[in-house]
Amino acid sequence: MRHLARGSAVVGFAVVAWFASAPVLRAQADPLIGRWVLNIARSTYEPGPAPRSEVRVYQAFGGAGKGIKATFDRVDSVGKKVTITFSAMYDGKDYKYNGPDADSIALTHPDPYTLDAILKRNGHVVQRTHSVISPDGQTRTQTVTGTNVQGQKINNVVVLDRQAPPT
Repeated sequence: MRHLARGSAVVGFAVVAWFASAPVLRAQADPLIGRWVLNIARSTYEPGPAPRSEVRVYQAFGGAGKGIKATFDRVDSVGKKVTITFSAMYDGKDYKYNGPDADSIALTHPDPYTLDAILKRNGHVVQRTHSVISPDGQTRTQTVTGTNVQGQKINNVVVLDRQAPPT
């Protein structure tokens, strides 16, 4: 009887430990999180021109699966360095966006492999981005529509390749 009680306690402890660690494991396995590099050859920019390069780093923000902190280091088509940053929850509310095209961003995360963003300038929607991570977690494809800071209509397909595993 004592062995049965001890075995039950061990199983109970294992179940509790698994449930307690599940949010941590999900955060580590979040396919959005990581370092991504622009694949210019696979991307299209209409009307263009495309940036020369871009590296994006996404980190968990606000708790496991609740939001992201992002830093984009871009070299534009004429060689000017541009850094874009934001920290936002996945709740559809507006958060500060530090970049040339907008001043706020609202995010929704309908499933682990999809992220939708709405960029606004002075309270008006200027861009919508639909991002999808490939099933193997190695490619991020973003469809961006709206207008750029010059007021031109854009229709971009931005492909990024993972450069570091999720953290």
